[in-house]
Amino acid sequence: MQSILVIDDNEDIRSLLGDFLGAGGFEVTDAKDGDSGMELLRRQKFDLYLVDLVMPGKGGFDVLREVKDLSIDTPAIVITGNGSIESAVDAMRLGAFDYIEKPFNLEALRITIDRALSHKRLEKENANLKRQLSDKYDFRNFIGNSPRMQGLYRILEKISDTDSTILITGESGTGKELVAKTIHYNSSRADQPFVPINCGAIPRDLLESELFGHEKGAFTGAVSARVGRFELANFGTIFLDEIAELPFALQVKLLRVVQEREFERIGGTKTIKVNVRILAATNRELEKAVAAGSFREDLYYRLNVIPLHIPPLRERDDDIMLLFEHFMGIFCKKRKRPLLKVSPEARKILVGYRWPGNVRELENAVERMAILNDSGVVGVEDLPEHIRATVGGAAPALPSQEAPLQSDIRVPTPWTDSGINLNAVLDELERALILQALEKSGGVKNKAAMLLGLNRTTLLEKIKKMGLSTPVSVP
Repeated sequence: MQSILVIDDNEDIRSLLGDFLGAGGFEVTDAKDGDSGMELLRRQKFDLYLVDLVMPGKGGFDVLREVKDLSIDTPAIVITGNGSIESAVDAMRLGAFDYIEKPFNLEALRITIDRALSHKRLEKENANLKRQLSDKYDFRNFIGNSPRMQGLYRILEKISDTDSTILITGESGTGKELVAKTIHYNSSRADQPFVPINCGAIPRDLLESELFGHEKGAFTGAVSARVGRFELANFGTIFLDEIAELPFALQVKLLRVVQEREFERIGGTKTIKVNVRILAATNRELEKAVAAGSFREDLYYRLNVIPLHIPPLRERDDDIMLLFEHFMGIFCKKRKRPLLKVSPEARKILVGYRWPGNVRELENAVERMAILNDSGVVGVEDLPEHIRATVGGAAPALPSQEAPLQSDIRVPTPWTDSGINLNAVLDELERALILQALEKSGGVKNKAAMLLGLNRTTLLEKIKKMGLSTPVSVP
């Protein structure tokens, strides 16, 4: 039952409100003056209080000021007589939620009370949500004891509560968006929006509108004005993921926003200014894109104020089992089953595997094991086939596009107790290489085909035959 305190020197009003609110399901306490009302507010928790502005001795203004000074978070509705609306507005400046005039309509009062209680409930929910986000993206939640990750944590602690632009680099699956969210939720902008946008996942002809918005009639189909991501992120943080995929023509407009924090919507003439922190990320080497002429050098230097590189999982093998146990704990708890153990043989393969999909691939593999394992111990037979087909984890790895494909491939030896199934091994090798190519290319099939030395049609046939899904749906 929700509780309400009524502070009023008029006994008839206290009695009227007590009967009405009591019949409405509230627990009602009353006080005949400001002093006794304040004493109750100090000692007891109420969901809301009603206070008359004009009373002998300590009046409503005094109560509001004292409640504010004591940081008591109980919402207030003030009661005011005719001709004192200006005073009521002043009271609201002191923190009152709303006011009602004497003589008041009881049903209107009930509506105002419901609004005040609903507003308070939403405030609590928002505070809880912000607390959960702060806990979720706390630096201490990062998993990794390797020297490179420890160095990354130290940098994050220094840069998060600044407004500096940061360029986050790293392979797909290393957790670039997680790092971006951690930076935001550990900054002074944590209470403001975090707005992500994947520059490689949105068709190029729509990307400018997504970023900067458009006015009604700016182009065919623009039936109404639209606010872009930069406006949505005002006073908060915008995260530009896969920034290397930004079309060259749009890079000029982005450069102005990075420098001046201002832009115009498509079809608009009004300059819109925003107070926004910019975080960008890419899995490509932007220096090479600059040298090739596909990325503006001036924009690169504007984004790369503080570079932050996330190492791939194969370069932090000390963290593999830490992450494995972390994810296994999450998935076993979700399925309400005992924590699975890992056999020494399976552990050896997990630590030695190259993890081309990085932390994301490891998380997916652990989820599969947590669901399918019945024995309580993860053995070699529980590992995904493309991982099990490698000894010591020496999985084949694709080279960069500049290097010949054959130079980086290690042919795996199958994990088997009685001979070798050559067709199965070759199928798994082909599947693993195609998955790596799709991961490295962000799902862009033309790029994946080039990495594999195949034509696009052949790659599409293989993807369809294997029933593979791609990270980004690109034709």
